[in-house]
Amino acid sequence: MENSEKTEVVLLACGSFNPITNMHLRLFELAKDYMNGTGKYEVIKGIISPVGDAYKKKGLISAHHRVIMAELATKNSKWLEVDTWESLQQDWIETATVLRHHQEKLEASSCDHQQNSPVLERPGRKRKWAEQRQDFSQKKSLEQTKTKGVPKVKLLCGADFLESFGVPNLWKGEDITKIVGDYGLICVTRAGNDAQKFIYESDVLWKHQNNIHLVNEWITNDISSTKIRRALRRGQSIRYLVPDLVQEYIEKHSLYSSESEERNVGVILAPLQRKTAEADT
Repeated sequence: MENSEKTEVVLLACGSFNPITNMHLRLFELAKDYMNGTGKYEVIKGIISPVGDAYKKKGLISAHHRVIMAELATKNSKWLEVDTWESLQQDWIETATVLRHHQEKLEASSCDHQQNSPVLERPGRKRKWAEQRQDFSQKKSLEQTKTKGVPKVKLLCGADFLESFGVPNLWKGEDITKIVGDYGLICVTRAGNDAQKFIYESDVLWKHQNNIHLVNEWITNDISSTKIRRALRRGQSIRYLVPDLVQEYIEKHSLYSSESEERNVGVILAPLQRKTAEADT
């Protein structure tokens, strides 16, 4: 299949990245290999979008530090980048809204590119015909922009993220529908994981199962941000678990400790706060 027939894909990972680990980076590589291997898609970019401080997760350090660590981790990557839009929002932003932001950004960029392309006028033709042809060409370009011509943003996650859809009051039903229906999900899971069963047991996920790509992680990697923070609290080495530049940054700023882990203790997670507030109105 020629590249022109493939759907260009941008992988978007949302999360705490507290801190970013080698496992986070591996998710992108695994997803890229899988999607490119189908012959239907071409992954052109990966975006890391750290959540803002308003998420209020226990032990969540400042977004300022988490963004810098993510930028250090992707410094040598040719296709991964860090986006700060979500982290800079004063209020917590739903994942579906973050996906929409990046899709609209791609559409606007593609639209600008199409409109800036010159339309050549054939010699001997009347100006009016050239103008009509240009109007038609731009209209057609806008239509193509909304379909084949624009890369598609898809959410990249791990199996635990997928299963969080089942946590009561954590997700809005319409947001889950938007994520899996309008954008699509690439979920990196492990052999023997119940992700497929979880999809089967959910009517919404089952309905959109063709837009959910399960990627098996055959070379298992059990690194997690939680375990990294635990090791740091205990004065243990985290080398080779996070990129070297990230380790150096953490040590330089003494980022994780017993005190930092108590941040937001007793505070209700932002999605649950919003759900409770909406129920009271």
